[in-house]
Amino acid sequence: MSDLFERAAAAAEHIRRATGRSPRAGAILGSGLGAFADQLDDRIAIPYREIPSFPTSTVIGHAGQLVLGRRGGMEIGVLQGRVHYYEGYRPDQVVFGVRVLKLLGAEALLVTNAAGGIRDSFRPGQLMLITDHLNLQGSSPLIGPNDDRLGPRFFDLTEAYHPGLIERARGCAARLGIELQSGVYAALLGPNYETPAEIRMLRTLGADAVGMSTVPEVIAANHLGIKVLGISCITNLAAGISTEKINHVEVMETTERVKEQFVALLSAIFDDLAAGGLP
Repeated sequence: MSDLFERAAAAAEHIRRATGRSPRAGAILGSGLGAFADQLDDRIAIPYREIPSFPTSTVIGHAGQLVLGRRGGMEIGVLQGRVHYYEGYRPDQVVFGVRVLKLLGAEALLVTNAAGGIRDSFRPGQLMLITDHLNLQGSSPLIGPNDDRLGPRFFDLTEAYHPGLIERARGCAARLGIELQSGVYAALLGPNYETPAEIRMLRTLGADAVGMSTVPEVIAANHLGIKVLGISCITNLAAGISTEKINHVEVMETTERVKEQFVALLSAIFDDLAAGGLP
């Protein structure tokens, strides 16, 4: 395997030469949540397959392209779709886009996902600020030799989701009249949905929502010194909480239903960061 840093640096340089852009902040848009990238000003889209070493999304609802644009005058780099462990990608491939965003200049990252609601009070279509996570995927993007150019061998995750960004997101939601929940996100490997027994276990462990992504990217971002904000779209109730069977069509239908609200919130957050600066 070629050097992780060199591959990410080569991809960043390719993007910089092709676009002349240097984003100050980034975003990763999960299943069915890609509409925000279409609202950026002066947008340039580059399919992942055209970027050296970049892994390609294979899941429905993930466009699989890097979108560079502006919001409130601030340069933003958006990963419109992600890749997952369950697609067969290595941990370093799953977080490759995060490392490229950092090398392009990103100092903050907004990660989003579609998630199953574990908390009884949740309803499909609600948005949840991620305040912490449980990594139950059995892996980490930092396994193997550490490259100090990417970050330290050991680092703290007490505030994996930046408190200042969380408070500013809450303020944006309040101004828009959007009900914004908060909770702990549990990441499992997938691609199957969880069993009712697994959901009972997750509830006992303190999880409020469950999905198959996000945590590797958050770990890598913190390793890189990037400040992270996380938002889950609760697309369905988890197994055993509802009598309904879970399927990806339901996930996509729910994200389509809340698309306007979701785009409005993300737009307000980036406008706030552009006006007030990064924390």
